[in-house]
Amino acid sequence: MTDLVVRRLLIDLETPFPGRWNGGDAFSSAFFNALSMSFPSGEQYFIDSVRAGLKALPQDKRDAMAAEVQGFIGQEATHRRIHALFNTNLERLGYDNEIERRTEARRQAHAGDDLRNKVAATAATEHFTAIFATWLLRRTDVLADAEPRLRTLWQWHSAEESEHRNTAFDMYQSLDGSHAWRIKVFKYITYVFLTDVLRQTVRNLWHDGSLFQLRTWRSAWAMLLARDGLFRGNYPLWRDYMAPDFHPSQHPADMARRWLHDNPDSFSAVGRPA
Repeated sequence: MTDLVVRRLLIDLETPFPGRWNGGDAFSSAFFNALSMSFPSGEQYFIDSVRAGLKALPQDKRDAMAAEVQGFIGQEATHRRIHALFNTNLERLGYDNEIERRTEARRQAHAGDDLRNKVAATAATEHFTAIFATWLLRRTDVLADAEPRLRTLWQWHSAEESEHRNTAFDMYQSLDGSHAWRIKVFKYITYVFLTDVLRQTVRNLWHDGSLFQLRTWRSAWAMLLARDGLFRGNYPLWRDYMAPDFHPSQHPADMARRWLHDNPDSFSAVGRPA
């Protein structure tokens, strides 16, 4: 069982910030903005799926996972609220959140799916966010020139994503989900997640007038496809999920623990499983 602390992030998101908040870099700002736009709806889906999964477990397994699920829900609810505030600023700047509409439509279309399918989709997406979290905490240069409060936001979120990476996966296992179906859902989520985020990134770049600038796509290459880029550099970690004996705890989480230890002034703990 993982001991998950619910934390309140101590930053100001009421004061406006520019669309290109990451050191003026158009692509990285647009990409992070696209991720944030997807989070409130996505995190509500994760909360609903894991909460329903807990109720479906036999009593002994429910008792074993209850505290961890409580912490997971608390952390994800906090992420949902913080990114809703972040997204409100983007809306004021005229950005159109298409990814949220697409996510909601897909959520409605799959409302009647088997519960294990929803938990598998949550576990798959959590694998992506855990990979992204580790990469972002390691690659401190990516946010080196960012608005300081937003750098803190993304690093805090990354640390907590790494911290609760096991919960949905363990829930799926406890629901007796099969390996074959886990991989099928993972491949589907890979396609949906990447296409949705890249599509919203392009829309964001169109909005701020940087879509057809050469430096935009040089930045995209460096961030995503360079040797230690988000996509190319993390392919082995993505592939690990396919192994029949894979578990998220096999990937290190030391950078997340270190960031939380080294930045106590950035948040306050508001809850801990009993």
